[in-house]
Amino acid sequence: MTFGVGALRGTSGVVDHRLARRHLINEFRRGRLRQDQVCDAHPELIRAARNVGSPATVACPICDRRELRLVTYVFGPRLPAHGRCVSTAAELAKLDSRPHELTAYVVEACVQCRWHHLLRVLPVGRPPRARTG
Repeated sequence: MTFGVGALRGTSGVVDHRLARRHLINEFRRGRLRQDQVCDAHPELIRAARNVGSPATVACPICDRRELRLVTYVFGPRLPAHGRCVSTAAELAKLDSRPHELTAYVVEACVQCRWHHLLRVLPVGRPPRARTG
């Protein structure tokens, strides 16, 4: 029996990072973390959020502005090493039909204060079929 990332995904295959997010926000609000410690998103993430990110349904938990965007990156075989930023549901559906196991990372990023946090990790694509015979 092996233990890998797949075993951590559970039956739905989705890893949710809401508890870690809540903890980080609480630490910031209690004054245990400074804004520059939690608002340090990479410029490329902010660029992607601004240009192809979809608006989040909530305000930024740090600056309370409605500048929070969701950005999805997909990693796996036959994709660039830096992943692929997915900008539409159709593009994600196309990747989901591939015969390779891929992993999607949904990140929230505030284009105003540069807050960012990994929200979810989910499987995309089709796992290879087991050979019979």
